[in-house]
Amino acid sequence: MLTRDQAAAQVADLVERAKKAGADAADAIYSGGISTEVSIRLGELEDVERSEGEEIGLRYFLGQRSATVSSSDLTDDAMAVLVERAAAMARETPEDKYAGLAPEDRLMNGAHPELDIDDGGIGDPEALRERALAAEDAARAVEGVTNSEGGGASAGRSIMALATSHGFCGVYSGTSHGCSASVIAGGAGGMERDYAYRTARHLEDLDSAEAIGRRAGERAVRRLNPAKVPSGAMPVVYDPRVSGGLLGHLIGAITGSSITRGTSFLRDSLNERVFAEGIAICDDPLRKRGLRSRPFDAEGLPVGPTRIVEDGVLTTWLLDSASARQLELEPTGHARRGVGGSPGAGSSNLYLEAGSVSRADLIGDIDKGILVTDLFGQGVNAITGDYSRGASGFLIEKGEIGAPVSEITIAGNLKDMYLALTPASDLEFIRGVNAPTVRIDGMTVAGA
Repeated sequence: MLTRDQAAAQVADLVERAKKAGADAADAIYSGGISTEVSIRLGELEDVERSEGEEIGLRYFLGQRSATVSSSDLTDDAMAVLVERAAAMARETPEDKYAGLAPEDRLMNGAHPELDIDDGGIGDPEALRERALAAEDAARAVEGVTNSEGGGASAGRSIMALATSHGFCGVYSGTSHGCSASVIAGGAGGMERDYAYRTARHLEDLDSAEAIGRRAGERAVRRLNPAKVPSGAMPVVYDPRVSGGLLGHLIGAITGSSITRGTSFLRDSLNERVFAEGIAICDDPLRKRGLRSRPFDAEGLPVGPTRIVEDGVLTTWLLDSASARQLELEPTGHARRGVGGSPGAGSSNLYLEAGSVSRADLIGDIDKGILVTDLFGQGVNAITGDYSRGASGFLIEKGEIGAPVSEITIAGNLKDMYLALTPASDLEFIRGVNAPTVRIDGMTVAGA
């Protein structure tokens, strides 16, 4: 894997090669990473994986024609072939009047913001083994746990660099440390599995392996002896483990590609009320040590906090430059891309702001409902907003969390669900997408 300086030099050189070959415009992106993962099962080492890879991509423009090519071979000869292939492909592609680099006057200038997302660690296999073992041991020590699917620990470091022919060149790096455990509780009369994991940019921010393992064991035991649930309309409460998924459906519906294709259930909702009054949803790519923090977007534009929903009103689409041109708007600094394709748009550190009521108070007046802790399947229609997911969790009876439930289906329409959503005050920033416990009344539950 290249160093940061080498990566920046590599993409800048590739752009220069493209210009000399006749490109009217070009950009190049480099992605490199190194990671180590260790797996333990039943106290024994099961697997050690170490991977290292890098790839570079070139986007080559001839007028309104363009082509994108990539290579994992970064030698001088390979770069020459890459440029030659891109030029040949661009000459044969149809014109796209919306394609092009980001507006030059919008490019990021000056020093990158300091995000503190790289602690320099790449993972010592022995330390990772000890962490994975500690997580599994703690999970297996919980009374009622009878088997294990294993404990794991990982560490890695990645580098991303971008250069454009109209003056931008930037690079950043980040680390990631993870720990997980998955165990089985019960026996012949019924078995249940559950898991726990955490990921952090800095090792010092990672929960202890023992805490992660204990959480996995306790969750598995709590799922034993699930009760039957009668079908009907009732309040559904989403645990923070799954509530962030509701934000993911929102982001998919407000990206430029969904709007320009007309395939979004929110295509006519800009500057309209989508959530209840007081609801705010924010995206913050500059959060210190954030799991999805970045100093610039995939087109070289500056990034910053965005209040996507303010007081329940949808305030913006998320736009890369091509979709912005098509919609006659400005790009929003949310471009994302891999080395082998054109930019799209997406969020970074996304979160639903905490509400004013505690989790206990949010649940306290529910006579009969469901607390959802796991979701299955992909039953969401992006065009209509119809929502139907398999779920498991716990009964809520007379304001108290009761017996576990499984093999149920919860259904509704996202437009109605968003308007009925109430957040609790228990927001934590521990994932890439974070939301507190949320309650949605009037959902359809299909049980026994």
